[in-house]
Amino acid sequence: MFFIAGIAIAVFIEFLLIGKKNKTESDKILTAWIFLMALHLFLFYLLYSEEIYNYSYLLGVEVPIPLLHGVFLYLYVGSMTNQLPKNRKLLLLHFIPTLLSFGYISIFFYGLPTTDKIFIFRNDGVGFESFILVQSIAINCSGIAYVIWSSLLLRKHKRNILNQFSDIEKINLDWLYKLTVGLGVIWIIVIFIGGPYIFGAVVVFVFVIGFFGNKQGSVFNSNNLQIAENEVQKEKYAKSGLKDDHSDQLYKALNCLMQEEEVYKNKEISIGELASRLKVHPNYLSQVINKKEEKNFYDFVNSYRIEEFKRLIAIPKNQNLTLLALAYDCGFNSKSSFNRYFKRVTGQTPSQYFTILTQGQEA
Repeated sequence: MFFIAGIAIAVFIEFLLIGKKNKTESDKILTAWIFLMALHLFLFYLLYSEEIYNYSYLLGVEVPIPLLHGVFLYLYVGSMTNQLPKNRKLLLLHFIPTLLSFGYISIFFYGLPTTDKIFIFRNDGVGFESFILVQSIAINCSGIAYVIWSSLLLRKHKRNILNQFSDIEKINLDWLYKLTVGLGVIWIIVIFIGGPYIFGAVVVFVFVIGFFGNKQGSVFNSNNLQIAENEVQKEKYAKSGLKDDHSDQLYKALNCLMQEEEVYKNKEISIGELASRLKVHPNYLSQVINKKEEKNFYDFVNSYRIEEFKRLIAIPKNQNLTLLALAYDCGFNSKSSFNRYFKRVTGQTPSQYFTILTQGQEA
């Protein structure tokens, strides 16, 4: 019953994704992946219930599928973070192990009489021991490798957006990082435990990735700096070098812009927008911030917001306003990001800081 519910959830999410308007590349990849997981769950249910022996033409269809889950994880993460190779034909190389597995089964298994195929499945793959061993090693190695690879892409994505955006709440993909770690746990179950526990975990995985994946909007749009383009240019600009006198001038102009025009109050401010206003390449600006402030762009902008909040909350007439209202006035975009960053910088929650401040003023 649990597996039937899992299949139903996967099918429901699949229809939601199919009906989603303005689908991005990552949406299309997720749609294909959810379909694959639904098919895999369905075939496993038939095998687990032994109903598959009534449909012998389906025997063996599920064998190559596990090789695809790691690939689709990488494709989804790479697409979401804009880190897939520009030459998309190179991605076809990731499907070679699956094609080899499918080709072997097509040649040596699918053409067998029905009674032989059923006998082989009922007897743990007798006659195909070498293939099963190689297949098992390939599945385990590819699964773990793609989980590690995808985790590294997500960590790189986090570093990149911290250097480019002042608000990362909706684009940090923390949920996807946690889910990738969760998929790593599933692969550990595959290696050391096996059995129906694997597909029980997959049911949970399908629900979570389908739910968040359907809600997740595009991480990058035409108004944002494209990470891939920035990374391509990085080496070029690094080689040209930024001289110290130009660096000092840029740093002075940057602080003037921050202090006099209070651009940090723009909730969506990005390093691309600031660089455009200063008429300099974003990598130069990032280099100056990293060197002069020893901070990434995210910390640089939010430190201004924190100082502005402290200034505003110290004014008695502002103390009738809510802390969140003041935080929004300073440029923060959400309560969670404000609370988290404020405590990280000050070691106190905003409420604790306010209480201590008002007690000091009364004294």
